[in-house]
Amino acid sequence: MDRLGDMRLFVEAAALGSLSAAGRKLGLSPAAASARLLKLEKSLSARLFERTTRQLRLTDEGQLYLRHCRIALQAIEDGEAALHAGQNLVRGKVRISATSDFGRNLLCHWLDEFSRIHPEVSFALTLADSVSNLLREDIDLAIRFGLPPDASLVARRLAPNRRVLCASPEYLAKHGEPKTPADLAGHSFSVLVTATATLNEIHFVRGEERYSHVIPLDDAWETNDGALSRAWALAGQGIAHKSIWDIAADVRSGALKMLLADWCSHEAAVHALFHANRYMAPRVRVLLDFLTERFARATEELLGDLAYPPGRTGQEVERAL
Repeated sequence: MDRLGDMRLFVEAAALGSLSAAGRKLGLSPAAASARLLKLEKSLSARLFERTTRQLRLTDEGQLYLRHCRIALQAIEDGEAALHAGQNLVRGKVRISATSDFGRNLLCHWLDEFSRIHPEVSFALTLADSVSNLLREDIDLAIRFGLPPDASLVARRLAPNRRVLCASPEYLAKHGEPKTPADLAGHSFSVLVTATATLNEIHFVRGEERYSHVIPLDDAWETNDGALSRAWALAGQGIAHKSIWDIAADVRSGALKMLLADWCSHEAAVHALFHANRYMAPRVRVLLDFLTERFARATEELLGDLAYPPGRTGQEVERAL
């Protein structure tokens, strides 16, 4: 049991970037946390961290050991969850990953609703616009637009989604409203830049018509935060390419206007992603069912006629792309 405690301390220190912070989280003094880490390193005959007064950085050996510690601790948690499953206990912590704008504006409120139904469930919510590596990170469930690149992940479709161009009425009054994709030349844009991609290329489809537009990065405003891209659009900085889920309320209120609404640019349904080979604890399974129902209701109430281009159905759009 001491070794398991040492492993938990090591994993928390790696996640928090601080041994003292990890110790406080586990109820240990800085001196006790340091002593336990030294004891663990001695037993392994390996140095796990490079330590300075300002930084705690994993060594190559530490990175290797971290992967195995996470697997071991998750296996224990899964075993305990499996025992509780027979009792149908919906309790414990669910670790969720979602995109920044969606997580702040919708998901956080839905989690509040869920917690009122199941008060013994708590959440660790990570907001990131790049696709999380669920095999490496300690995530139970990820909400993402599109299918996962990793075949070892299961994807459960939750709702339709389309990405649309949008801008504020103030911006359009000054610079004019593009009526065709070709009219986008010369307009200002905000561009989402993730760890794996720069999303400055837009492919348009309307029936048999095809058009591609590449946003020049020299004059674009760049960010890795989708919520900031929306904020810039609301402030009149230029055009943003956003999920309809992020801007539907702004479009309804008139704060943003959809552009080229009869063109499809990127239709990627909302999916819940989870590990194929990991036991799904009751709290995760019940939350997934709750989110499925909540997405269905929000698709009707929030998106409504904005869910698809005018006169098009979801199946037609997804086949076209």
